[in-house]
Amino acid sequence: MTEHTNFYNRLEALQQHVASTATAVHAAAAESDAQLKQRIDQAQADLDKSVEDTRRQLSQASDSVRATWAELKAEAAARMRDVKANLDKRTLQLDAKGAAKEADWAEADAADALDFADWAVENTELAMLDAIHARTYADQLVKASVDA
Repeated sequence: MTEHTNFYNRLEALQQHVASTATAVHAAAAESDAQLKQRIDQAQADLDKSVEDTRRQLSQASDSVRATWAELKAEAAARMRDVKANLDKRTLQLDAKGAAKEADWAEADAADALDFADWAVENTELAMLDAIHARTYADQLVKASVDA
């Protein structure tokens, strides 16, 4: 297996990221408004850094992969900007019914993001299995040509 098809370290890092996210979400439920705003600002900064890192990585990717990944990252960045805008709007909102409706929308957005993450994990699994199969097949062809 080549270095770029060794996915175990990246999967482990992703697993740790998910665990860290779960811990942060649990902690956020008990935080003050100011602490939540600070947490959101940090999440925005982390996402912005991730988008920039991805742009650098995309310069080395194929055109189709680059376009798809850029679209997904742009969608995630737009979602985070929406969260920030909703947070700002929420601070101006005094109506309890309106605030409850806004909370319902925010929860629906979070559920959609979880659905997307689930899809991304499934898509990642398929892509990794395909890459492993492609590498195994290529290695078999190389071995067969050497043995022949």
